[in-house]
Amino acid sequence: MANKEKLLCLKDFHKDILKPSPGKSPGTRPEDEAEGKPPQREKWASKIDFVLSVAGGFVGLGNVWRFPYLCYKNGGGIGYASIVIVSLLNVYYIVILAWATYYLFQSFQQELPWAHCNHSWNTPQCLEDTLRRNKSLWVTLSPANFTSPVIEFWEHNVLSLSPGIDHPGALKWDLALCLLLVWLVCFFCIWKGVRSTGKVVYFTATFPFAMLLVLLVRGLTLPGAGAGIKFYLYPDLSRLEDPQVWIDAGTQIFFSYAICLGAMTSLGSYNKYKYNSYRDCMLLGCLNSGTSFVSGFAIFSILGFMAQEQGVDIADVAESGPGLAFIAYPKAVTMMPLPTFWSILFFIMLLLLGLDSQFVEVEGQITSLVDLYPSFLRKGYRREVFIAIVCSISYLLGLTMVTEGGMYVFQLFDYYAASGVCLLWVAFFECIVIAWIYGGDNFYVGIEDMIGYRPGPWMKYSWAVITPVLCVGCFVFSLVKYVPLTYNKVYVYPTWAIGLGWGLALSSMVCIPLAVLVRLCRTEGPLRVRLKYLLAPREPNRWAVEHEGATPFAARSAANGALMQPTHIVVETMM
Repeated sequence: MANKEKLLCLKDFHKDILKPSPGKSPGTRPEDEAEGKPPQREKWASKIDFVLSVAGGFVGLGNVWRFPYLCYKNGGGIGYASIVIVSLLNVYYIVILAWATYYLFQSFQQELPWAHCNHSWNTPQCLEDTLRRNKSLWVTLSPANFTSPVIEFWEHNVLSLSPGIDHPGALKWDLALCLLLVWLVCFFCIWKGVRSTGKVVYFTATFPFAMLLVLLVRGLTLPGAGAGIKFYLYPDLSRLEDPQVWIDAGTQIFFSYAICLGAMTSLGSYNKYKYNSYRDCMLLGCLNSGTSFVSGFAIFSILGFMAQEQGVDIADVAESGPGLAFIAYPKAVTMMPLPTFWSILFFIMLLLLGLDSQFVEVEGQITSLVDLYPSFLRKGYRREVFIAIVCSISYLLGLTMVTEGGMYVFQLFDYYAASGVCLLWVAFFECIVIAWIYGGDNFYVGIEDMIGYRPGPWMKYSWAVITPVLCVGCFVFSLVKYVPLTYNKVYVYPTWAIGLGWGLALSSMVCIPLAVLVRLCRTEGPLRVRLKYLLAPREPNRWAVEHEGATPFAARSAANGALMQPTHIVVETMM
């Protein structure tokens, strides 16, 4: 089919199926229901709604705890795979917000509960951080025999940590209620679709930037901040020889930009056809990386201050993941003037950073699932009911992570379910499908028609060669350098738990080869003919139940050989 006909079909699909819907439920109009017309999808109310939603989606907790820690440390079936990954991510990511909510509530006290050792959860080995500066005391005592009140608050009060994953223990009702609260907030932020999401992000996506700026200014004025920033800006170049550095860098990009999760694609699908998404991708990419870079100054200035206060090296106060957010930062605010104020400010920022990322990812999950069954889920209030069901199931699954052994379950999900291996696997096949099966030039034709000009060729080369090669390289290195999961470098997960973790990873990765196999089995003819047919773009009816017998473009011709314009066109491949 000529490019002109392809573009015409694409426009017709966008106009007829993806146009705004002013009905009572997102994507539903009463007149459509009465006349039996296909249900329709809504659109963003304005461009700024989309931009802020995307910004809130991938500027999140990874920019605050994961990027700075890595700097310290190193000185078709594809659609189904993305749905599985984002579904698992939504179950455990929000648990972090439950912890942040708990800390926020605990901050509304005259004296922060993690500042001293006089509480019921403290042990005789607890030693306040202010006493650690007493050098004469350290001469007579062994530092290995003492713990910080911040660590004991985290492990003994917040988590009530059990001996291992095979000891789940009792449910932590305070954390369960915090988890319920954040899920309710998430539900009411997205239950009316992107029009409500677009309004919520005006606050959730902008306010954290203001608070991050305040914390940056405060951090730069602390004593010892210069040493922390120097530690941040002067990397150890010899570490570039370590493949693990490149693996960490690659997985950070995937995690930070929410690549292969389907959420960004879902948000973009609500835009108008002539929307300049290329421009926004460039701007939002710079915003995301810039936020990570600036947050590094705020974080390492505080770490430098902590190192000076405790009389230790900066490397000894840096933590990763939850340890950085719930141990290092709370410890830092106890050393500042007005600790209650700074604690409240920090955990509000942490909560909002994670919240908009969470409901954007949930919106992407819901959109992907609703688009699979639009004629059923876009009628009446079925979409809202479906969102409530998904949120309820995710909440019940998340309860396993707010028990006394919940931290071990959380880390298992974090390490395997949405890990770099899964994302690298999906990214590789996405690039192969776009660049080699559908065709990079064909994709460029569509982009040019949408935005009015043809982007530089560097993206096409990246899809075709650079990104697949990097994905394969990082994927192989990840497997070669694989280290079994541990907690705090001490607790070793049992074999059955490691097997469960790999099961979580494979639950998404297997979707791609499984979809290929199913489509091959459902198509008739010799293997070579089936492969050739499935690799050709074709015209399925999105709103009717069709089998693999959809007619290829080449066969859509009238008796005189002229091309017939189909009603709806969706480019599909065997992937």
